[in-house]
Amino acid sequence: MSAVKFSVVIPAYNAEATIKSSVASVLAQTDQDFEIVIVDDGSSDGTLNAMLDLAVMDWRIRIVSHPNSGVSATRNYGASLAKGELIAFLDADDQWHPEKLARHRAMHDYDPLLTASFAKVEFCSERKGRLEAGRSQSSVPADYLDLGDVLFENAVCTTSNLVIERAAFRDARGFNEAMRYAEDQEFLARLIADGGLVRGIQHPLVRYRMSEDGLSCDFEAMLDNWRGFASCWIEGPGLAQAEATYCRYLARRALRAGVPIRVARSFARRGIDADRETFMSGGARSLLTLGGVVAGGAIPASVRRAVFA
Repeated sequence: MSAVKFSVVIPAYNAEATIKSSVASVLAQTDQDFEIVIVDDGSSDGTLNAMLDLAVMDWRIRIVSHPNSGVSATRNYGASLAKGELIAFLDADDQWHPEKLARHRAMHDYDPLLTASFAKVEFCSERKGRLEAGRSQSSVPADYLDLGDVLFENAVCTTSNLVIERAAFRDARGFNEAMRYAEDQEFLARLIADGGLVRGIQHPLVRYRMSEDGLSCDFEAMLDNWRGFASCWIEGPGLAQAEATYCRYLARRALRAGVPIRVARSFARRGIDADRETFMSGGARSLLTLGGVVAGGAIPASVRRAVFA
């Protein structure tokens, strides 16, 4: 295959129910200068058969499979096969808006020094396997990201949002394959610390799927993985402040996911214990999170998903 602008790398593990809709959102892009590399991570369901069905639909779709190795190793493997100038990652249960690639091309053309880019994320509830319109979006800083933007709260939100120069991804040695949570934050911290320039697009371009039962998120593992790499970058009072902010982020994610309210309460409590002032410094976001935690027991999980989605 000749060189293309974008290599879309999709790691897939037991994604039979969602992989086709995710790929359809790539095929619907207004910028068609791409290849798609889908890597099956040792799925035990019909994911590989679904991938084979997709491969016969479009010659730009390449499929490979390897024994289960985790999402970081799977993304790295897909990236090693990429031929595009830019790598755009997409998880097998998320979707893109049709102008995703076109807007990223425009940003990188406008700023040739840019290493990576991202956009706003639309948080979408899942109903019977289908994504509903998102009720809220992530925020995007106006300038290049600094370490605080990825250590305290992940401004990029999801790897489905990340577009990066292929050479820069290679030079940064990819994702830490020992990590299954917060691996995107750890990667971005290394990238930015080494001088990489990362900037966001002020437009929602990713539809992030929030599952109906919220059980796909291991929040304790997310916190443990975050602590492991954050402690390498922050020490002293700054680490407590960072943990307060991250626990607030996890409390909001737990409220969005519709898991038992005790999970959100636990993270809110830990965030306040770590640094009360920092936890409450988020303005309306802090107040809404705290209110959701306090009143959440009286609100059905489906309503919490709608409010915090």
